[in-house]
Amino acid sequence: MTDQPDTPQAVDSEAAALDPVARLTLDLLADAGPGQSLSPAEIAQAFAEPRRKKSDPPDHWRRYMNAVRQQALYLARAGRIVILRRGQVQDPQAPIKGVIRLALAEAGPKAGR
Repeated sequence: MTDQPDTPQAVDSEAAALDPVARLTLDLLADAGPGQSLSPAEIAQAFAEPRRKKSDPPDHWRRYMNAVRQQALYLARAGRIVILRRGQVQDPQAPIKGVIRLALAEAGPKAGR
C-alpha cells in the first residue's frame, strides 16, 4: 500500500468518508462544469428533494441549509471548493456573511453564473 493520497483507492476511501452533504456538494459542482458555481440553497434543495415526504412543506429544504454551509466551510478549508461572495474568493477561516456561491477550487475567482 502506498502513502500517496491521489491513488484511486485513497480518493475513493476519502470520498466515502465524507458527509453525504459534502459528497453531494462536490458531485453537483462537478456536474455544473468548470467556471460554474451554485448557491447553498440549490444544494440544499437537491439534498432535500429525495427525502421529501407528502406531509413536508414546500420549503422543507431550508432545514438542510445549516448543514450545507457547514460542509461548504469544511470543503473550502480542505481546499476542495472555494466560497465566492460578489465573485471574489473568500477566506474560509474568516467569518463570511451575506449571499455566497460555491465553486470547485480549480475554477477559482472566475466562477459564477
